[in-house]
Amino acid sequence: MNRKYIIALFFPALLSFIGCEDNLDTKPDGDIVTSEQKEEVVANDPKKAEASVNAVFAQFSQYMPNYDAFGDVERHNDFGYPSIMLFTDANGYDVISDDNGYNWTGNSLEFSDRVYTSYESQMVWNDMYAIIRATNNVIGAISSDTEDATSKFYLAQGLATRAFSYWVLAQLYQFNYVGNETEPCVPIITPENIDIAAIDGVRRSTVKEVYDLINSDLNTAIGLLEDAESEGVTRADKRYISLAVAYGLRARVNLTMQKWSEAAQDAQSAIDHSEATPASIDDVSKPAFWSADESNWMWGIIIAETDRVVTSGIVNWISHMGSLNYGYAWYSKGKQINKILYESINSSDIRKGWWLDENSTSANLTDEAQAVIDKYSFAPYTQVKFAPYKEEVATSTNANDIPLMRIEEMYLILAEAQAMSGGDGATTLENFIKEYRDPDYVCEASSPEEIQKEVFRHRRIELWGEGLNWFDVMRLKTGVDRRGAGYPNATMVFNIAPDDPILLWRIPEAEIQANPGLTDGDNNPATPLPTPVEE
Repeated sequence: MNRKYIIALFFPALLSFIGCEDNLDTKPDGDIVTSEQKEEVVANDPKKAEASVNAVFAQFSQYMPNYDAFGDVERHNDFGYPSIMLFTDANGYDVISDDNGYNWTGNSLEFSDRVYTSYESQMVWNDMYAIIRATNNVIGAISSDTEDATSKFYLAQGLATRAFSYWVLAQLYQFNYVGNETEPCVPIITPENIDIAAIDGVRRSTVKEVYDLINSDLNTAIGLLEDAESEGVTRADKRYISLAVAYGLRARVNLTMQKWSEAAQDAQSAIDHSEATPASIDDVSKPAFWSADESNWMWGIIIAETDRVVTSGIVNWISHMGSLNYGYAWYSKGKQINKILYESINSSDIRKGWWLDENSTSANLTDEAQAVIDKYSFAPYTQVKFAPYKEEVATSTNANDIPLMRIEEMYLILAEAQAMSGGDGATTLENFIKEYRDPDYVCEASSPEEIQKEVFRHRRIELWGEGLNWFDVMRLKTGVDRRGAGYPNATMVFNIAPDDPILLWRIPEAEIQANPGLTDGDNNPATPLPTPVEE
């Protein structure tokens, strides 16, 4: 499928630091360093451990990290984890876009990204395992019984981020945890098996085995962060994982595993330990969500103006997502919300203005911002949720930070988990929405299942475009029903059953060929593309 390349307004001025190799695993002469020696290196030169941790988070946003793997092919949707956010949102039924020459998510709209030779298939696999590799460098370099508070903090970063990475992979390559515990998931790579894996390969672990590792990593990370923070070691900025974020990650995992009481407890712990506060109605009465400095962000990808994804002008997340900044969205016609979902939002809910109305206007926009919308003829229901960098309308500096976790999500997890464990989730949900989004809101749901459905509706609205919806689609078994959603291409209107294997990603052919522990028979099944249906 051909894609048009738009030309940036400026030439790249600076190649940014992409990542770094761990330098704690070998001596200069190549001998392997023992755990004790590594711990001594960390104690004597903490900068080396810090560099390894920074390398983990550098993996989250990179400029065309798969260029070499693709055989020197440029893909303008190749920029690390935010690429996966775009793919999975396009797979669903809430982030709608026109499949045209400037839209780089066309393969995900039609599910041809599931072909195991597709660029997207390789990006998802390579990007997630690149993060895992970086986390293993950190984990393998610090003794698990360290008494040093700074080392505990660094080790927790590696463990918690590895858990996040496997949680993402688990929901892309297999169906939900409950009922699929013994089904094949993804290969587990750790410092303990990496040498054997390099020679003999590694098989797909079961869903249970992957979640056992996820929970072990998060449990350990939480203990380490409790110790580190009690001794005054805290994160420098929101790219790092705090104790509150670690609780938030475990809340997500427990929600996925349907461990409702545990999910509620962790969501409450995340709220209690976090310095973040929900954005007020005034805060979100205009385009926002562009900076990790915003009070409601718990964790995010921090982007600098000098990063290569920024100096490229267009090879970045907000180029594809943003309606109010220069980038692909100006020419691809942008991203729209599901029409049915939009119509379900109360007129008194400030979030209604996060998207254009049926007349392509929004009360949340200034005259200057509305002029940009008019100039590029954006369709009704196009997003204006995400502000341009520094709130400068029509800017060509696409240096927006990217949210990975906001405190609002924790309140929604709390409400759902309380309801499903016999608590008063309806009151939690109603109080939250009334105070922070819609003063006229009344939660009319009463049964646990009705409350869960209502929370899901609010998750779809609140977290729209933030790369989280697909995980709800999989865990709640909603399937992908696009009928009536407003898709501009009839060929993209599907009604996919929740157990259809097309929902699962396939392990890339390149990995099957390179990994002696895998064969074609070990992969998820090849499945015909979904058949369009009538609106």
